[in-house]
Amino acid sequence: MEGPKVVTCSYDFLRWVVPHIAKFPRNQRYTLGERIENKVIGLLELLIEAQYSKDKTNALKNANLEIEKLRYLFRLSHDLRLINLKSYEFAARYLLEIGSQVGGWLKHEKAS
Repeated sequence: MEGPKVVTCSYDFLRWVVPHIAKFPRNQRYTLGERIENKVIGLLELLIEAQYSKDKTNALKNANLEIEKLRYLFRLSHDLRLINLKSYEFAARYLLEIGSQVGGWLKHEKAS
């Protein structure tokens, strides 16, 4: 796929998230799990929107907000023992990487 690396990175993160959410217990899969999955999909959509928009700033700011929300949701998932420490660390690293790329893109847009 062509385009910003962060879009591909977010897509790969979504591919990782979906099977992990499927392992949540039923009572959490349709509440917390669904919320996480929808936010990751929303993040990907915001980044695609930014890729094709003339004014990318708003979509990138919203993407940053979604990343922060996801950090808390993954932390809660770990605290509730829905994901193990290794999965939590993986998600945290991915979100840090995506956040850094979005921040760099946003900084570039503000400088333009």
